[in-house]
Amino acid sequence: MFKKILVANRGEIACRVMRTAKRMGIATVAVYSDADARAPHVLMADESVRLGPAPAAESYLKAELILLAAKETGADCIHPGYGFLSERESFARACAEAGIAFVGPPPNAIAAMGDKIESKKLAKQAGVNVVPGYLGEIADTDEAVRIATDIGYPVMMKASAGGGGKGMRLAWSEQDVREGFEATKREGLASFGDDRVFIEKFIESPRHIEIQVLGDQHGNIVYLGERECSIQRRHQKVVEEAPSPFVTPEMRRAMGEQAVALSRAVGYYSAGTVELIVSGADTTGQGFYFLEMNTRLQVEHPVTEAITGLDLVEQMIRVAAGEHLAFTQDEVKLTGWAIENRVYAEDPYRGFLPSIGRLTRYAPPEASAHQQPLGSVSDAYVRVDDGVTEGGEVSMFYDPMIAKLITWAPTREEAADLQISALDSFELDGVGNNIDFLSALMQHPRFRAGALTTGFIAEEYPDGFNGAPAAPELVQALAGIAAFAATAEADRARRVDGQLGRRLRPPSEWLVRIAGREHQVLLAPDTLVIAGEEADLSIEYTPGDRLVHAEWNSAPLSVRLARTRTGFRLTTRGASHTARVLPAHVASYAHHLIEKVPPDLSRFLIAPMPGLLVRLDAKAGDKVQPGQPLAVVEAMKMENILRAEKAGTIKSVEVEAGASLAVDQVILELE
Repeated sequence: MFKKILVANRGEIACRVMRTAKRMGIATVAVYSDADARAPHVLMADESVRLGPAPAAESYLKAELILLAAKETGADCIHPGYGFLSERESFARACAEAGIAFVGPPPNAIAAMGDKIESKKLAKQAGVNVVPGYLGEIADTDEAVRIATDIGYPVMMKASAGGGGKGMRLAWSEQDVREGFEATKREGLASFGDDRVFIEKFIESPRHIEIQVLGDQHGNIVYLGERECSIQRRHQKVVEEAPSPFVTPEMRRAMGEQAVALSRAVGYYSAGTVELIVSGADTTGQGFYFLEMNTRLQVEHPVTEAITGLDLVEQMIRVAAGEHLAFTQDEVKLTGWAIENRVYAEDPYRGFLPSIGRLTRYAPPEASAHQQPLGSVSDAYVRVDDGVTEGGEVSMFYDPMIAKLITWAPTREEAADLQISALDSFELDGVGNNIDFLSALMQHPRFRAGALTTGFIAEEYPDGFNGAPAAPELVQALAGIAAFAATAEADRARRVDGQLGRRLRPPSEWLVRIAGREHQVLLAPDTLVIAGEEADLSIEYTPGDRLVHAEWNSAPLSVRLARTRTGFRLTTRGASHTARVLPAHVASYAHHLIEKVPPDLSRFLIAPMPGLLVRLDAKAGDKVQPGQPLAVVEAMKMENILRAEKAGTIKSVEVEAGASLAVDQVILELE
């Protein structure tokens, strides 16, 4: 077995690999950029080596610096994590040439599967179902339009070396191809150093299913069930679960056998994932098609670990050390249900725009003592995989994922319920985040029914996200919590104020306005009366608490609480509610408060996120129409087209192409 492992990555995956390595008794080495000098993965490692400046191209993507760090520290193996160098054939080959074990597949397998065009040809030869499309190189936009027309709309344009949702565009018409083809090429070049694009038929009502494979260097290959990854935004996975609520045992076997056949055809070993697109309308069990093979560990690997009881990182390390798999296909058992939610630094209330900044508050839900349903373990549990800490910074240089929240339970419904309660107790301030949105997804009737497609988010939130709907009973409970908190704070204020001379009783009757309704709340001894009825609500609260734990209708309820000028902001179950709380005898004055009217900003084209203005398609004096593309802003390696909201004439342009933009910075103004 290896003595020392270098993890050629950062953030949560670096921490994840190190936890397993330490459990196996293997010493760990971290590498870092200047932006990560005090990051958790650096502090966790036994040794650490600086690579260079913050940009990945000057640090984490410098293969020669990583190999030098391995030699200087005496590391005998390198785990690449995912992203960065994990799927670079050249890096795996360089490790072998340096006499350092690469914890991953052989270079030839990475090369074969890393090219999406060539991998589809290999998959077809191996007897794997493939999506109809054009797999040759495409010279220019005009040729792309001809090919797309021949295939038939809708089509998907994909960068040949792409992944992680980058370098992908869906086209419903010739105009979409003309607008998106060059952008797809640029994203492929910027993210992967390869601007080749291929086009294939877009499967409507699609589900994204993937098969986890695991092989050793002795020809043994198994599949470890499937993962449902259909809930995506801009082709970036948001929610993953295992198993899939759609896949039958017969489909699982057919998918798994094709995934193993493909793996065997390229001499694969280590952990890998065969991604499939599945027609949600298919009832034969054969309507699945090969998308790509990821020759690395996947972000969503914890859900497979949860239902199989296997540590995939440990298996990768053992395979790299030359060990045989310790189990056969018949011994792979799937137990219970697991769901993973990706907590991102993005603001769903502003169109999911990326957010950067310092984590002024970071307190994830407490993870369960046991992390996998091994042996006789059958209790539901929570797992948090992260690589950040309070006070740390979410940088524009790297992926916006903050943490992964994983729950396991005997049933899908229980795993989803556990996600909701864990998200309620996830405290995160300082950057925009998608916690409310994730909770809303877990509660959505369509999610609960398992009726998923890759268009789920676009279909269910066509006008954006404005918070999860709250039942009247929940709003009433929040009114009671707000009144209780106001009473506790009023009581503390009077007790600490020595000038009063005597302790004054805080008001016992309050008027709480929340969610557009007013609630009369009476706090009598040992009871809480809301709208004339005794509420089944008990509360644990000390003035200053940011998280309130309550029991509502005999079920736990966690509420994040923040003080406002006239009351509190209460966040739970996927939405924030502002509660105005006043003693009942002065509440009548509240109706005279003046609301501010927001200014009209429709004349301005405003940067919705910090980023780089890569293209400007308008100048002063130009006439524009609604929906016309005016500018392209790149943020976190993704291009975003900014369009005119209304017709008009451009009065002035405030910035030039190539400029770095701040959020809400004015790009141009209409007359």
